[in-house]
Amino acid sequence: MARYVYDFSEGGREMAGLLGGKGANLAEMTRMGLPVPPGFTVTTEACRAFLSSGTEPEGLGPEVDRQLAALERAAGRRLGQPDNPLLLSVRSGARFSMPGMMDTILDIGLNDESVRGLAKTSGQERFAWDSYRRLVQMFGSTVMGVDGALFEEALSRLKESRGAPDDLRLDATDLAGLVETYQELIRRETGEDFPQDPVEQLHRSIRAVFESWNGERARVYRRREHIPDDLGTAVNVQTMVFGNLGPDSGSGVAFTRDPATGRPGVYGDYLPNAQGEDVVSGIRNAVPLGKLERLDPDAYWQLHDYLRILEDHYRDLCDIEFTIEHRKLWMLQTRVGKRTAEAAFAIADALVDENLINPAEALARVSGEGLARLMFPRFDTTAVGAPLAHGIPASPGAAVGAAVFDSAEAVRRAAAGEAVVLVRQETTPDDLPGMVAAQAVLTSRGGKTSHAAVVARGMGKVCVCGAEEIVVDVRARRFTANGITVAEGTVISVDGSEGTVHLGAAPLVDSAVMTYFESGLKAGVETDAPAQHVVGAVDRLMEQADGVRRLGVRANADTPEDAARARRFGAEGIGLCRTEHMFLGERRRLVEAMILARTDAERDRALAGLLPSQREDFVGILAAMDGLPVTIRLLDPPLHEFLPDRTELSVRVAATEAHGDAPAAHDVELLAAVNRMHEENPMLGLRGVRLGLVVPGLVAMQVRAVAEAVAERKRAGGDPRAEIMVPLVDTVEELRIVRAVVERVLAEVSEETGIPVDCPVGTMIELPRAALTAGLIAQEAVFFSFGTNDLTQTTWGFSRDDVEAAFFSAYLEQGIFKVSPFETIDREGVGRLVEIAVAEGRAARPDLEIGVCGEHGGDPESVHFFHGAGLDYVSCSPFRVPVARLEAGRAALPDTEVSDSR
Repeated sequence: MARYVYDFSEGGREMAGLLGGKGANLAEMTRMGLPVPPGFTVTTEACRAFLSSGTEPEGLGPEVDRQLAALERAAGRRLGQPDNPLLLSVRSGARFSMPGMMDTILDIGLNDESVRGLAKTSGQERFAWDSYRRLVQMFGSTVMGVDGALFEEALSRLKESRGAPDDLRLDATDLAGLVETYQELIRRETGEDFPQDPVEQLHRSIRAVFESWNGERARVYRRREHIPDDLGTAVNVQTMVFGNLGPDSGSGVAFTRDPATGRPGVYGDYLPNAQGEDVVSGIRNAVPLGKLERLDPDAYWQLHDYLRILEDHYRDLCDIEFTIEHRKLWMLQTRVGKRTAEAAFAIADALVDENLINPAEALARVSGEGLARLMFPRFDTTAVGAPLAHGIPASPGAAVGAAVFDSAEAVRRAAAGEAVVLVRQETTPDDLPGMVAAQAVLTSRGGKTSHAAVVARGMGKVCVCGAEEIVVDVRARRFTANGITVAEGTVISVDGSEGTVHLGAAPLVDSAVMTYFESGLKAGVETDAPAQHVVGAVDRLMEQADGVRRLGVRANADTPEDAARARRFGAEGIGLCRTEHMFLGERRRLVEAMILARTDAERDRALAGLLPSQREDFVGILAAMDGLPVTIRLLDPPLHEFLPDRTELSVRVAATEAHGDAPAAHDVELLAAVNRMHEENPMLGLRGVRLGLVVPGLVAMQVRAVAEAVAERKRAGGDPRAEIMVPLVDTVEELRIVRAVVERVLAEVSEETGIPVDCPVGTMIELPRAALTAGLIAQEAVFFSFGTNDLTQTTWGFSRDDVEAAFFSAYLEQGIFKVSPFETIDREGVGRLVEIAVAEGRAARPDLEIGVCGEHGGDPESVHFFHGAGLDYVSCSPFRVPVARLEAGRAALPDTEVSDSR
């Protein structure tokens, strides 16, 4: 029979898959000899068995009872014992941290009888009734399904009737009455009584935590963080210790370094006379952890030592929850702490300097997604004026949006395309959908360890907490700050780096990291000291990535300006230069002339008119990328895209005729051409290589422009390395015909100029048939470049512009997609075609160079796939080049080095 329950003394952090992250770390701290309240863990296997069958797996109940009996023997008292009750907490603990997304029940074991025993043994009647009302409230909402708002309303009515600003002003009699109110509320809403049997409380609480794995907020969080749905959660049952026993008790959260900036030192919050949930929820503003030294110096320095021990042991930033009970320090939890992108880079770099990790491990602990966040703009502090309010900078960055006051409104407005800022007194796990939808989160309560701060940092959202100048009125849908009222829909700016809030849309400037890349990778660019700290870390980690990566990184660039920027960002060439962008603007009339040509001579004149401007464009791009490869794609989109819109043109002609006038001859001619070229599905019609085969002279003109640009750059002493790429090839015969034209034109230009012009010819693999016949196509192609945008469309049978709006949100909601296949490569389908094409292409031509130039080339997860598939390079937009470089380095690390940032 499977084993489902482990005592804290029986596990360790290496068992996180079975015991969950929290259970494994509690066991690890127990093994280290730290003061951990005794307890046991119900495994993730038990949860998975429960979720699959809907009932407890065989043997789980007796196992829990045996562990409970052992816990009772060690404590010398029974669960719920009337005169001196043992009390327990029941908490979730998944493999990957999901802060606040699943359920917790505290003070299990209290009932109408044992609450009096607790009052007697503790000597504090108020504490006993406060603990009991917490249990009834948590159990009622979590286990029995009563709307939590009903309990909050009852508590609010009581405080209002007593004139109490917070819970602390309610006395024992008030709280005893509140327990009766809560119990009657449960009876009314569920038809059953609050259970008085402590063992029943325990078993039902364990089941409720199992069920919370599939709660809405947990599912939303897993989708956001790409956590698999089939892992399940462990359940940790632990002896209660109490921080709400008076001024010599309290609870707190500590970090071994600042999770927002990565700076060294002890950071955290402490709340005297409180349980841990009070700190995390933010319902009362905690004091900085440093003040604990004055309140309880012995506990403070003991905690200080434990923090150092844990960081040295885990070799990383640690996040610790603790409670002090009558000056006795207890460690309730530790985990590798969530951090901002800035902190991730700073901490990884610092730990190398401290000889705790090696450079490869440091590289494994940062991510391309985090680097992208560091490149986001920041507010121009010289232009924003005085802040509307100040708070705690909980998660850095700059965000602008309309103020909204509940999660549902945030989701509604964001779905309509509006940027929003979620404003709350404090957030709860139920606010998660709104936090995901919002650009930033602003709260009037809480600190760096509050729910809002922890979740926002994990998601990379801008967050300012504890802005006490703000008075939030949720019912009136507004907040006031320093005499100014901000109604819902008013645009505000939130600076998560400075902890400030500004009215209106504040102007943005480049971040220090973006300035570093724009400067051409010079870490010494002038900036403030804190920014220079993270720039230095980025510089060293980028150097490490470049030193170990196998994949090359090129850029998609169509202009000399984009090419120059890409080179400053570290691009090693251009993987995709789109020539269609060069036919827009003033040159569109020449394309129209080519399309409308009635004779070969007219078409040749139009093409000749396009040649000089094409050549000029290529000269500039080749100069910007001198000495590096530039892959130039021949014209790809359908020609009708260069003509006026069919509907607009038809309306114009019809309107003119309706007024009795003759339409312009040019309009009539254009409309006839548009109608002639109209296609029901142009993305699968006359485009790409097909254009070159049916429009005489088009390929020759473009190749001549490239060749003459190469000759001109060579004549000027440059080192141009142009490559010619043929798009949308389906068969080797198409490529063979076009290649013959390319070679003929290159030879003509070489003879005319007296300068040898040699441009490798390759093709895009962007159709399933091309991937499946790659061995044949490689006979005519020197290189392949996967066009994964079109390959994804044609493999899935999707029209991207249509399906993303039509049903992608439903597919993501129902779990059909974990992520859009246009964002991250579909490994099972599109990825399989890539692997087939690589294998068969290289079998036919061993020296075949292979890259990718779709948007996936800059997606972190996709870069890892392309590394494993054996590609030579990825190509992406210039601004994604640093991300691709970093991820290419991380992809080259041994699997043992790469950490999971979740």
